[in-house]
Amino acid sequence: MAVLITVIAVAILLLVLALSLKIVTEYQRGVLFRLGRVIGTREPGLHVIVPAIDRLHKVSLRIVTQPIQSQGIITRDNVSVDIAAVAYYRVIDAVKSIVAIENVSAAIDQIAQTTLRKVVGQHTLDETLAETDRINVDIREILELTATEWGVEVTLVELKDIQLPEDMKRAMAKEAEAEREKRAKIIAAEGEAMAAASLGQASDIMMEHPLALQLRNLQTLIEIAVDKNSTVVFPASLMSTISELGSFLSHESMASDRLRTEVLVDGDRQ
Repeated sequence: MAVLITVIAVAILLLVLALSLKIVTEYQRGVLFRLGRVIGTREPGLHVIVPAIDRLHKVSLRIVTQPIQSQGIITRDNVSVDIAAVAYYRVIDAVKSIVAIENVSAAIDQIAQTTLRKVVGQHTLDETLAETDRINVDIREILELTATEWGVEVTLVELKDIQLPEDMKRAMAKEAEAEREKRAKIIAAEGEAMAAASLGQASDIMMEHPLALQLRNLQTLIEIAVDKNSTVVFPASLMSTISELGSFLSHESMASDRLRTEVLVDGDRQ
């Protein structure tokens, strides 16, 4: 009988000891309630509480990733888009996160969805696509104003996915294509203008030095000859130059013959 009582006493003692010892890990903080009142927080380590009187709630201080499910949102220019995002938050006040709100994760999820719709609805589609950084900051600031009362700090909010209607995708593709064509035409026009200016300068130089044009024609013929073409087209200016050169040679030949004849006549007279 005494042995049985001893065993029961030891079992009760072990049970009380197990209920009295609580371990708080490094990434947690313990909030101690005694008879329903908050006594304080407990740092990481081993703590002893009074069973049936004290309750120790453990709160994680690690950063939590909170996905924000895709929301059907109408932008300021009446375009319907589906936007998903993600929020990162962490508890900075363990007492407030338990006393001020029932479920921190559910509350952050709901307030993040409504804030996402509110902020994106104030922007046009182009602003939503081009200014995501500013929208992320606006959402985070609004969330932080509310979450601070719950002992929570929102560290980051990012738009994760933006889904556009198919007709809007086609319209944007056409717009981008037209923009590229416009830039291509502008670049081509600028190239033509630069080429025309260079040709004008070259023509002025050739007007001052006619031989330069002939040299250019000869260079063109050399380039054509490299390709081993069977047909060669001579510029009209080159043909006139050849005829002028022939006339010059014939004139020089006649002058030479006349001079030779005069020399022979003078020799006979002597």
